[in-house]
Amino acid sequence: MARSDHSRHILVTGGAGFIGSHLVEQFVSAGSHVTVVDDLSTGRMCNLDAVEPANLSFIEGELSAVLPDLDAEQFNEIYHLAAAVGVRLVVDQPVRVIETNVLETLALLRFASAANVPTLLASTSEVYGKSDRVPFGENDDLVLGPTTEPRWAYACSKAIDEFLGLAWHRDTDLPVVIARFFNTVGPRQVGIWGMVLPRFVEAALAGEPLKVYGTGEQTRCFCDVRDVVGLLPRLLQEPVAIGSVLNIGRDVSISIGELAQLVVDVLGSKSSIEQISYEKAYGRPIEDMVHRRPDVSRIQSLFDFNPAISLEQTIADLASERQSGSSTQGGEGAA
Repeated sequence: MARSDHSRHILVTGGAGFIGSHLVEQFVSAGSHVTVVDDLSTGRMCNLDAVEPANLSFIEGELSAVLPDLDAEQFNEIYHLAAAVGVRLVVDQPVRVIETNVLETLALLRFASAANVPTLLASTSEVYGKSDRVPFGENDDLVLGPTTEPRWAYACSKAIDEFLGLAWHRDTDLPVVIARFFNTVGPRQVGIWGMVLPRFVEAALAGEPLKVYGTGEQTRCFCDVRDVVGLLPRLLQEPVAIGSVLNIGRDVSISIGELAQLVVDVLGSKSSIEQISYEKAYGRPIEDMVHRRPDVSRIQSLFDFNPAISLEQTIADLASERQSGSSTQGGEGAA
């Protein structure tokens, strides 16, 4: 028999980050007790200010160092959102990105398997690499660039996470679901690690130029974090989803140039829009994905997932948060 929300104990890694903090808030509001493990390298404690402290246990530290002191038997579910993400971080600290994403995920899977705890692993649309088969389906080939290009280190590390998770499922029957996020955006996300929407909103509010990297013709699909987190618990509760990979996002494309103009229009900003090279932005040339759009037929067929929050509303909410002075740095999300 499934336990009630009030008796559930959930582990969320990276729970002080962007997506993680929204998920923690949702669980605690439903009456669950949540243990968060976060090293606060990109997450922030103030992301959890709205969470009832009586139902929250927070442990600061590197996941692999913390897990030996925890008992897997106490958890009903695990949501592994801790990761090193963002184009800026990938370019500046590639060793950290690879080691964090691969080694910490391996430690988490070993921990979960000790008690067969249902586990959701957060992945990313970046794993599709340079594939030109759009929209991207979960079983499509991954087309990564050369190892000499640091941009692909992140994609490769997350692909290894997926291989690890599915291997543990096959070898040990550990209940694992892989969630491939496509450009999740919303409150608590910031642009410091290269995330494009908060970077545009911050510039528009400051009356500064919105800097579009590259041609601006590259397209992305954005989905609000508040739509996404409502879906995640359902993934672990649906037997058909166990052992599978699922694209999570909205399949409506917009170019980055159009996104910049939309931000200016929604906020009534007088900011200009400037196009700059990747080399100028990051100090070196980097490869980018021209189009990134998910095939969402699998997630829609299983859960009737239809995101309700418009991109315009997300922009307005991000701006309101910035204007109130409550924005914080968050880890997970897409560039």
